[in-house]
Amino acid sequence: MKRFHLASVSMLMLIYLIMSTGCKKVTTVNIPVTADSVSMQINKFIYYGLSGYYLWVDQTTKLSTAYYDNSYDTLVKFLGTYTDHEKLFYDLLYQYGTIDKWSWIVNDYVALENYFQGITKSLGYDYRLYRVNSTSDSVFGVVRYVVKGSPADNAGIKRGDIFSKINNQQITTANYGNLLVDSVGYKLSFAKIVDKAIVPNGIEANLSAIVVYEDPIYYDTVYTVNGYKVGYLVYNGFMSDYDIQLNQIFSSFKGAGVNKLILDLRYNGGGSIQSAIYLASMIYGTTVSKEFIQTKYNAALEAYLLQNKGANYFNYYFTDVIAQTTSTAQTTISTLNLSDLYVITTRSTASASELIINGLNPYMPVITFGDTTVGKYVGSMTVYDYYNYDGLNPNHTWALQPIVLKIANSAGVSDYVNGFAPTVKVKEDVTNLQPFGSANEPMLNAALNYIKGLTPLSGVLKSNSSITSFQKVADSKDRNPHSKEMYFNDNLLKDKVIRKSSRSLFQVDSK
Repeated sequence: MKRFHLASVSMLMLIYLIMSTGCKKVTTVNIPVTADSVSMQINKFIYYGLSGYYLWVDQTTKLSTAYYDNSYDTLVKFLGTYTDHEKLFYDLLYQYGTIDKWSWIVNDYVALENYFQGITKSLGYDYRLYRVNSTSDSVFGVVRYVVKGSPADNAGIKRGDIFSKINNQQITTANYGNLLVDSVGYKLSFAKIVDKAIVPNGIEANLSAIVVYEDPIYYDTVYTVNGYKVGYLVYNGFMSDYDIQLNQIFSSFKGAGVNKLILDLRYNGGGSIQSAIYLASMIYGTTVSKEFIQTKYNAALEAYLLQNKGANYFNYYFTDVIAQTTSTAQTTISTLNLSDLYVITTRSTASASELIINGLNPYMPVITFGDTTVGKYVGSMTVYDYYNYDGLNPNHTWALQPIVLKIANSAGVSDYVNGFAPTVKVKEDVTNLQPFGSANEPMLNAALNYIKGLTPLSGVLKSNSSITSFQKVADSKDRNPHSKEMYFNDNLLKDKVIRKSSRSLFQVDSK
């Protein structure tokens, strides 16, 4: 991740006094060191983290110095009114829930880092919840996939299983948030659908959460279709720890002569932007002079980066290698050099998954099957509280994950707030989810038929129109703020000089 490290404002800080009359004179004053409470240290960290790096800082009144009459003391007084750090964070965001739907804060950055690498305490299954019918508050769940080696897997739970009760209690629209706590454990009671009714089948499973390592490379195979070798890959998350394994899959595809690819991103909520760049290079090619994406930051941060990093810093290109890490050597990318791409999408397809679609659009036809994607074109970075320029503040483990940049493709296309509509609209049959790889699975079948020339260029897949429709309530990824993330794995601010120069400073206009 690209991590912005800023000093705790309990340290001695310099405040730049800038003449508002247009005079070039700049003076500095020292803020006295104070023995801030831990609560105030966290509140100052939240304010300075957002005021320095937040994408919408210029549109956010409470992050402007004018809101505090350009007075540091007034700012501190304001911060002192908050005892709830999460409330402060969300109060400082720009139209949270409508414009900014994605920034969040955690009180344990170790758990956050583990999540980004696919390590969580979990029961190990992904689900979607539906209303039993339009007039009832009762809810049932459908298992979409099971993590291999997880408690759910060991209990024999499989894709397509239906459940209606947790610890013998009927799931409803009011209680599902409290009942489905994946990090603890519970008893699942399963059911079946009979004439559109949910009927218990007497099967139960007791699950206890453990630390689960989720491999995002869920399934792969190769089909022969009309003379083409068609690779099929179910990829559930852009996790940098699995970049090498992903490359090995593409090496196998290449060895099998794959010249068409169906990329199944139906449950992929995103992740590492760098991993998306690697995947795009595996699909399209490794010409390092071709631009894949462009990035844009808030005005002050962008000006700083332009001055200190240069204009090319904002552009990211296709690559021919996976960079060396502390545990892996530099690896040559195995590319298929494809001329088109077929992608399976749903309402759970977000951020880095959408980046693949948008980033490759200028270079090849990207044909999509399923449902409209989420529409997340912005990325975040983890902000930690450095109490000096070498170490983290030892008094707390809070970290911010604010939106700090938006992303466009090489043609400048961004702001796809409504997501990407599918070329061929087709829904999963929740009453009969087929195993991944089955040619009868509706979405995969639609893609295979398209390659065969059996479906129109756009429109609804007719053979899918009779599927029973249930109203969605939520799914496991909706309920996790981490699940639709898009972040960088960059070392921008490991340089102390850059950290010092780019950290947020409270600016006071002086006449």
